[in-house]
Amino acid sequence: MSFFAVLFALLIEQARPLARGNWVHASFRAWARWANRSLDAGKPSHGWIAWTVAVLGPALATLLIHWLLWSVSPLLAFVWSVAMLYVTLGFRQFSHYFTDIRDALDEGDETAARELLAQWRQVDASELPRSEIVRHVIEYSVLAAHRHVFGVLGWFSVLAALGLGPAGAVFYRMAEFVSRYWVYKSKSAAAATEGASPALQQAAARAWGVIDFVPARVTSLGFAVVGSFEDAIDAWRHYTQRFADTAPAAAQNRNDGIILAATSGAVNVRLGGGALRPASRPQFAPDASQGFSAGGVEVEEPGASEATPGREPEVAHLRSIVGLVWRSVVLWMVLLALLTLARLLG
Repeated sequence: MSFFAVLFALLIEQARPLARGNWVHASFRAWARWANRSLDAGKPSHGWIAWTVAVLGPALATLLIHWLLWSVSPLLAFVWSVAMLYVTLGFRQFSHYFTDIRDALDEGDETAARELLAQWRQVDASELPRSEIVRHVIEYSVLAAHRHVFGVLGWFSVLAALGLGPAGAVFYRMAEFVSRYWVYKSKSAAAATEGASPALQQAAARAWGVIDFVPARVTSLGFAVVGSFEDAIDAWRHYTQRFADTAPAAAQNRNDGIILAATSGAVNVRLGGGALRPASRPQFAPDASQGFSAGGVEVEEPGASEATPGREPEVAHLRSIVGLVWRSVVLWMVLLALLTLARLLG
């Protein structure tokens, strides 16, 4: 059933993506704000309590509803799984920026491409050369694809096989969301009254590093299988550390660095290097309405990491990345289909 739930969710999401500011994502944000305001008293123990309530609460509610519907009819439980995957899984939550930037570069309009990148990531991209625009788009896109698609698929597939329905998908996305959102709240104008404490931010970052540990490596392995395997594995082994200063929560995990290094080797493109500058202009202020469905990558801090080997990023690499990601999706779907068939025959 997992295969068909994922298939239907992806098809529906492609045909009718969720609009920004939808009530489902707004509810997730409101829940995270409530946990922050009500349970975060600044101590490490309070941080972990707030994180547990914010992340496990929706996951447990999803599980209880799944069990209740299953007791009535397996078909209702299946529909519930499709609905939960629809709101947590999919490319259309971030791919419009990728497509618009690619189209602008195809037309030679680098100014529009810089503006779109600035709007997407809330950074100052006004001085980026063409190759750096492409590099940043590749990096943000593959990490967004991992967090919106492959990581969700991994947690959903494992927990669904254990009879826990779509709880894994909600758990993974909420863990990823709060690790970003509480940082955003602390940097926003409302930080004085609603900002998350350093203890809460640290708890969320550490938990996210553990939760994404296996999915990040599975995604990287998938990129290697459908790309240039030897080069991807070599880059994974030797160049992951080069992203340590730009990956979120670098002190707790190297997950993003592994994905970026594997991507670099899989398509033979240079990634890493000079960092983007946080934007200071008002029009680039963070938009809370995009919190849950944003690309899911922290803005790089001033500084630089050493670039990986590979060809200079070109617009053609954006098409290579699209192919890499979709081949990985096909690989996942084949594996899910085989597992589903094995369960049906067993």
